[in-house]
Amino acid sequence: MDIRYYLFLSLALFIIGIIGVLTRRNAIIVFMCIELMLNAVNLLLVAFSKMHYLAAGTPATTAGTDGQLFVFFIMVVAAAEVSVGLAIIVMLYRNTRSVDINFLNRLKH
Repeated sequence: MDIRYYLFLSLALFIIGIIGVLTRRNAIIVFMCIELMLNAVNLLLVAFSKMHYLAAGTPATTAGTDGQLFVFFIMVVAAAEVSVGLAIIVMLYRNTRSVDINFLNRLKH
């Protein structure tokens, strides 16, 4: 499969994530859009890793294993980020009864 398809799919996912972060005010939806952008980058990392191995002439059985390893570590860090982020959102909801991002400015005082 050509690398352009991966690029277009990743670009579409990343743009959807950016639009969601910039337009939505719900903290959970913003959080999901950030994760969508992170997954778009992971997709590109694996696609470029596979392209690099195929261009170097190595066997296709090991193509992309370095990229997959990096993506695995990124997903582990993302899982930790999700647990901390959701805990913050739950505490925000318990204290304010809202997950609106605009309400966070009032918490500074």
